[in-house]
Amino acid sequence: MNMLTGYYSLCLCLVLCPYVITQYVYRIDDTPGFGRRFDGVGGLSGGGATSKLLVNYPQQQRDEILDYLFKPNFGASLHILKVEIGGDGQSTDGTEASHMHYSWDMNFERGYEWWMMKEAKKRNPDIKLFGLPWAFPGWVGGGTLSPYTYPEVTSTYVCEWILGAKRIHNLTIDYVGIWNERGYNITYILTLRNTLDSYGLQHVEIEAADESIDDLQIAYDVLTNPDLARAVSIIGFHQPRTHIEMMALETGKPIWASEDYSQPPDNYGGSCWARTINQDYSNGFITAQIAWCVINSMYDGLPYNDNGLMRAIEPWSGSYYVAPPIWASAHTTQFTKPGWMYLKHGSGVGNFSRGGSYVTFMSPDQQDFTIVIETGTFNHSHCRKVIEPFTVEPQDVILQLKGTLTKVDRLQVWYTKLTFDGSSSTIFQQKSPIKVTNGEIRLSLDIDEIWTLTTITTGQKGQHNPPPSPAPFPLPYTDDFEVYPIYSEAYNLVAQAGYYEITDIGTPHNKVTRQMSLEMPVFWGKTDGLGVTLALIGNANWTDINISVDARPAPINGTNGVFVACRLYNLGLRDSINAGLYFFIFPANKTFVVSSDVIRKHVILRGHYAGITAEWNQLSLSVKGSEAVGSINVQVFNTKIPGGTVQGFVGLGTTSYKLADFDNLNISRP
Repeated sequence: MNMLTGYYSLCLCLVLCPYVITQYVYRIDDTPGFGRRFDGVGGLSGGGATSKLLVNYPQQQRDEILDYLFKPNFGASLHILKVEIGGDGQSTDGTEASHMHYSWDMNFERGYEWWMMKEAKKRNPDIKLFGLPWAFPGWVGGGTLSPYTYPEVTSTYVCEWILGAKRIHNLTIDYVGIWNERGYNITYILTLRNTLDSYGLQHVEIEAADESIDDLQIAYDVLTNPDLARAVSIIGFHQPRTHIEMMALETGKPIWASEDYSQPPDNYGGSCWARTINQDYSNGFITAQIAWCVINSMYDGLPYNDNGLMRAIEPWSGSYYVAPPIWASAHTTQFTKPGWMYLKHGSGVGNFSRGGSYVTFMSPDQQDFTIVIETGTFNHSHCRKVIEPFTVEPQDVILQLKGTLTKVDRLQVWYTKLTFDGSSSTIFQQKSPIKVTNGEIRLSLDIDEIWTLTTITTGQKGQHNPPPSPAPFPLPYTDDFEVYPIYSEAYNLVAQAGYYEITDIGTPHNKVTRQMSLEMPVFWGKTDGLGVTLALIGNANWTDINISVDARPAPINGTNGVFVACRLYNLGLRDSINAGLYFFIFPANKTFVVSSDVIRKHVILRGHYAGITAEWNQLSLSVKGSEAVGSINVQVFNTKIPGGTVQGFVGLGTTSYKLADFDNLNISRP
């Protein structure tokens, strides 16, 4: 019997001829004291560009979505928002902006994570904020592709992000991580702690090391290195599957699932998330869970595009979907707060004898408590990582209240029943209060349920008016980039390598989108190592499509080539990214290339055209069936399209990590 699942006692059986019903008694008692401190349930924006499409939703729908995520006693009511500290590198579904593209550059208006954090704080001033890098600008590594080569440089870079959050946006960052899933360096962690302290950021806690649960080296190092133990406040693992090795617990540090969930926003995702939140503690003493990702707001067709607590991928229509994982979160988040305490295992925390789990939280003043129960079955609640099979059966249970809990004569009840046979589910429904009789609560539990029993009376299933209906990406589509603030990103244009932001170059083009990266980043995924940059837009299912744009290498630090592309696929965090049809021009030698891949390994056509200028050129590419037509200014070129290039996004980009400007983007049907 598992040491964390055996805390029950057999109730006196009631003999009901011709069979026996067995009920099990589970003690809920604060007399033995508390277990660990509850640190909260959160979501992750980033890793990467997962919230990109949310930014340009119509304000009404955007505010509604943010309410469902962050507003207390309304929807998910998240306690923690973790964001990517952008590094101008690909971090799964796109790149996010660095606050320092170059060592001489500092700007805190770039990107959208500042906005996301401010919107979360606007709704819940108590929400905790957490920053973690995936990539770093190349200058941070000094050309070594490691952030640890110059630890003082990297720690200062991270501290500047924290200071800028406060100085420019009045955001207090509570936690900071090391480097997502790419190993840690003890010297760097110690340097980061010292740098934080020297900047007056003693309140910022270091979480380490955002690695797989299978890598326990951080726990060993904390146990054997007193300086590291003083520097690290929290140990965080990814996808721990609700189990933690004893070595990690022996550190005495809070243990977090600093990235978890990674599931579609549907009933399976809701069941996974409910089981994770509960069993992370009942099995593993894990005191916080952070879902990747907080919202699915990236294009379909990118990696893991179906993950998120809810879905919002159509800013042009305003359509969105409030999914079961939002309400699975609410079962815990609306009735607890970070700083509440878990009761001890066997006295309010454990696993039921017939499957499922129960977890009890108590307020520090012992005036309120919440019991969360889940009975997710193996086939309906497994998450991204493979777990051992388990069984859950219908069961009758008695919760026996002891200690200060005996003063309660009734509890509020919230209930979810997730179905997987096509019938309607019951989602976060408030039921009549349940009476406590002789200190006992009797429940008949079915499979795939979530229950919340609580003294808290402020729970609410928030509801806005239904969102607009879905609609395809609008065509024709034009963007002259004039409406955006400088340093911002163009709507719907998602960088996959390099970073694109709005800048004003003066008349006649005025505002353009500029590729800003001057060198390869300290990258997280191998796609950045290809040495090209790319931004995509549109629909992964487009077949026959036109794209045109004005493009030029920048006058200073300009790239050697620019391109447009159609039918882009195999994008995001993939080793062999960016297949499609690419049309490159190289102004310095007045040549062009058509290729079926972004690094020009599979050239279809190449040539020379004297009409290519050193300044602005209008590039266009049109694909229809197996034919492609390209033009440079007025000159037209025709070619056949390889058989595998059948559908995908359109895009634009550069052939190197240097500057280039793009203006007057047009997309249409041929």
